Amino acid sequence: MISVVTPVYNEEAVLPEFYRRLTAVLKAIGEPYEIILVNDGSKDSSISIMKDLCGRDACVKVVSLSRNFGHQIAISAGLDYATGDFVAIMDSDLQDPPEVLPSFFKKCAEGYEVVYAIRMNRKEWVLKKVAYSVFYRLLKKMANIDIPLDSGDFCVLSRRALDTLLSMPEKNRFLRGLRGWIGLAQTGLEYDRDKRSAGEVKYTLTKLMKLALDGFISFSY
Repeated sequence: MISVVTPVYNEEAVLPEFYRRLTAVLKAIGEPYEIILVNDGSKDSSISIMKDLCGRDACVKVVSLSRNFGHQIAISAGLDYATGDFVAIMDSDLQDPPEVLPSFFKKCAEGYEVVYAIRMNRKEWVLKKVAYSVFYRLLKKMANIDIPLDSGDFCVLSRRALDTLLSMPEKNRFLRGLRGWIGLAQTGLEYDRDKRSAGEVKYTLTKLMKLALDGFISFSY
């Protein structure tokens, strides 16, 4: 059983195409699956699209939060509902291409409990790419655990790894750090991160700074 957990915030422009591509990949894999879409307080028609997909496809589940709590909390909420033996975390803006998921599951079949994505070529604004690069390298020097360079939240977890994460009491979550903290057999897979296909970027400078501070404060002395 495969679960895919996806936070959604104002993604009406891209959500139907994300669903189409993701379901095509999951059907090709040939295992039972569920798609858990987490509405993080969207103000556009995203929730209507999600409810429509849920009504037409029994493999789609919708979790709707009462307001915009933020990316990390939305993911955490979706993980609470995941029932799969393996659970993928990915964004709905198609910067994380669904077509690379089979490679992740192949690594899981080799015995890895956590398979995380390593972003190689980011098709984004040059200053944003520089900021990300500086952040990851500073965090790696400061952190008291090994947090791989250029690895985001896009990953696949075994049931054991997920249950370990769910047992942790943190409220202010930096998931890529918690993922490394739990240990277990982990490996990274390189991929080219696509540019956003439609809609607006949701991680503003302020939100990125908050995420960076969460990482620095949570995983360093």
